[in-house]
Amino acid sequence: MAKNLVIVESPTKVKSIGKYLGKDYVVSSSKGHIRDLSTKGKFGLGVDVDNHFKPDYKTIKGKKSVITELKKEAEKSDKVILATDPDREGEAISWHLYDALGLSNDKYSRVTFNEITQNAIKEAFKHERKIDQNLVNSQETRRILDRIIGFRLSKFIKSKTDGSSAGRVQSVALKLIVDREREIDAFKAEEYWTITADFNEFQAALFQYKHKKIEIKNEVEANDILAKLSNAFEIESIDKKLKNKTSKAPYITSTLQQDASNKLNMSSSKTMMVAQKLYEGIDLEDETVGLITYMRTDSIRLSNEFVKEAFGFIEGKYGKEYTGSVKVGKKTENVQDAHEAIRPTSINRTPESVKPYLTNDEFKLYRMIYYRALASLMAPAKVEGTTVILNNNDYQFKATGQIIVFDGYLKAYGDYEDTKDTVLPPFDKYKSNIIVSNDIIKEQHFTQPPARYTEASLIKALKESGIGRPSTYATIISNIKKRGYVVLDKKKFVPTDIGIEVTDRLQECFSNLINVEYTANMEDDLEKIADGKEVWYEVLENFYKDFEPAVEDALEKLPKKEAEKTGEMCPECGHPLVIRKGRYGEFVACSNFPKCKYIKQEPREEAIICDCPNCEDGKIVEKRSKRGKIFYGCNNWPECKTAYWDKPTGEKCPECGGMLTEKNGKIKCSNCDYKK
Repeated sequence: MAKNLVIVESPTKVKSIGKYLGKDYVVSSSKGHIRDLSTKGKFGLGVDVDNHFKPDYKTIKGKKSVITELKKEAEKSDKVILATDPDREGEAISWHLYDALGLSNDKYSRVTFNEITQNAIKEAFKHERKIDQNLVNSQETRRILDRIIGFRLSKFIKSKTDGSSAGRVQSVALKLIVDREREIDAFKAEEYWTITADFNEFQAALFQYKHKKIEIKNEVEANDILAKLSNAFEIESIDKKLKNKTSKAPYITSTLQQDASNKLNMSSSKTMMVAQKLYEGIDLEDETVGLITYMRTDSIRLSNEFVKEAFGFIEGKYGKEYTGSVKVGKKTENVQDAHEAIRPTSINRTPESVKPYLTNDEFKLYRMIYYRALASLMAPAKVEGTTVILNNNDYQFKATGQIIVFDGYLKAYGDYEDTKDTVLPPFDKYKSNIIVSNDIIKEQHFTQPPARYTEASLIKALKESGIGRPSTYATIISNIKKRGYVVLDKKKFVPTDIGIEVTDRLQECFSNLINVEYTANMEDDLEKIADGKEVWYEVLENFYKDFEPAVEDALEKLPKKEAEKTGEMCPECGHPLVIRKGRYGEFVACSNFPKCKYIKQEPREEAIICDCPNCEDGKIVEKRSKRGKIFYGCNNWPECKTAYWDKPTGEKCPECGGMLTEKNGKIKCSNCDYKK
């Protein structure tokens, strides 16, 4: 019987999807992207700038064998079904597969699914379609833009600063951090005072004088007010209001990353890695199933099927009065509403029921996603708020309290929100309408500068500004940290001297390009391409005609940054030695490069890891390959060629006697399948 070939991105999806589809389907993986822009042509951009930016693609290293194998499988199949991720990047990967495999239009189809469950997969295969070229054009335009700006601005940055790269979005994110740091540096603290009346069961703060807002700027003013106050306060008014406290919408990518950072102490990159695993599939007792829907989304929409299932669950577990309504998001630009919010694939698969099959991080993230989606469909909590105004010689003091009279969605989501009762005393017990304080306290304060960005607040700022896409936030943050442009201090971003220098040079020459508004407008253009309202290469042509002359002008006019001299002279040609930066860090070389290629070899003490298991007096030491990658080898090389990519522990494998090695906290044998 002829087979249908299904191609997905990730190998971890192959097993579960193959089981769902049955014997008539063969499921294979592209293992991610298979092609990327080459480095041919003008400036190594991989595009023909004079011919509508026609891209030139090359096979990614290591993917030639993958393509060859997929071609063989495609030739044996009646039909090829491209089932890559349900976003623009996934659409582009499908197009690259279609092109690289030489598929004919009548032999392929495209399917997408938002969750990896049996019902979702089978339903998706009822709605086969062709590749959406507009989505592909949008994604490829983004890639070409990032290549042009990245390559050209990085050349500028390398020659004019100590920085190593620049980027269309990463440089705007860095600018936000640098601008915030300068706001903090320029901030001048202002003194102010507060006055608080302390009673047995509550406190009340001064906020008005003769029912007008009051500010106390110094201690003299505070003492003047205190002199006019007595300990007797008149109860002027008691106002009670019943308010609804509504649950938040289910997670989108940015809000998930923010909450994972704030509540679970997970970085954005780790959050996406864990979420990817939850999406792709977890081995449960009797099935392999994706626990959450696709985690790269900016829509809060929930499917009708899930809503119906969740309402039934809420009514059965908590009662009918706890059933709420569906959240409807505001109509905002750049939202791909074809996707759903991030939610559990089944509301009946509770976090507690799957906990035995999850790592600690997987459980914590799944639990947060599960209860956020559940709470979003539950009834609001009802809170009775009480505001009491006390009068003392025309000075008004305010005390507030609240009592939860119906817990609503907090029944399920209370662990993730700090909502507590603040109980005020029953004021009707004061028959004379007068209440006496124990003390009246003055306190000095100073205004605080704006807070530095955390990962969560930076992602929020990028999202609110319309910069980047759900799939890019983690990469943006990773890049600016990896380049040494920022450091983390108490989980907050502080720009380094290099980060500030890079931002200043970019603003000096490209302030019209590296800013929030321009980057957000470019996202709008990419959205229009996806909708078929703009021609992709015309967007690139309009951008490039102004951009490239600006780069050429900046490269010509700004002086090149001089390398720092060491005070030593080159032993080969007598020119000064300088500190240069390479891809593996700083090194000392001759300033007369390229005429003189002298590089000073620094003596390096080898760190002994353990005894070599294969020669008598050898020691395993840390080494570096020609490409700069760290490995561990015997110091008796070349006589002994013992080497490991992962760090040896010095312990022997209990099953085969081989060396146990460690990587990312996991210990395994270098010789067999044993794992500790």
